[in-house]
Amino acid sequence: MSTPAVLEVIALDAEDAVAAQAGGADRLELVTDMAADGLTPPPRTFTAIRSAVDLDLRVMLRLADGFAAGDADRLAGVAGELRAAGADQFVLGFLDPAGGVDLRAVERVVEALAGCRWTFHRAIDRAADRDALRKELADLPGLDTYLTAGAAEGVDEGLPTLLAEARRGGEPGYEQTLLVGGGLRLDHVPELVSAGIDAFHIGGAARPEGWTGPVSTAAVRQWRQVLDRG
Repeated sequence: MSTPAVLEVIALDAEDAVAAQAGGADRLELVTDMAADGLTPPPRTFTAIRSAVDLDLRVMLRLADGFAAGDADRLAGVAGELRAAGADQFVLGFLDPAGGVDLRAVERVVEALAGCRWTFHRAIDRAADRDALRKELADLPGLDTYLTAGAAEGVDEGLPTLLAEARRGGEPGYEQTLLVGGGLRLDHVPELVSAGIDAFHIGGAARPEGWTGPVSTAAVRQWRQVLDRG
């Protein structure tokens, strides 16, 4: 029997988390301020969600809109506060002004994670050289996932890249899980699954009322059913 695909849902609060779990989500990405594309939530939000659900939780480490790290020492301190609150999985990703990975900042934050598992997020879709970025990050502890649409514009534009990277799975720099998200629709799923991709990330697709409304259990359940059918 094949392993069910992973469904990750963005949650802003405990209400979202409970609805996502009821719909069949496997994991949540915790953020605040979607007007800035998702920033780090305060520890109290993490603890409220942790108390409400028993899913894996990945907490965003991002203090401002854009993909510049800003103060890496401050980010590391925030990571430490979240770890003290019980967080053990994270999401991060920083680029330099030329579009290369900001390796110093990433390494500083990863050091503070002390072996926790983490996702490099859609900063990869803005990178000048995706392959070079992957190879620079390949040996960092805890990195097990790339969240990507294949292109900055979303899955419609990035589908060829996603399929090509799926074919390279297991190569140096390509051992991590490919978690597809960013303009992802249900009609993308069959081709992605056929290529061997088995992890999917939704945000707005779980919210029929938009970001001002809550996660819909029914919307998440629809995704769960489609993924379970493969």
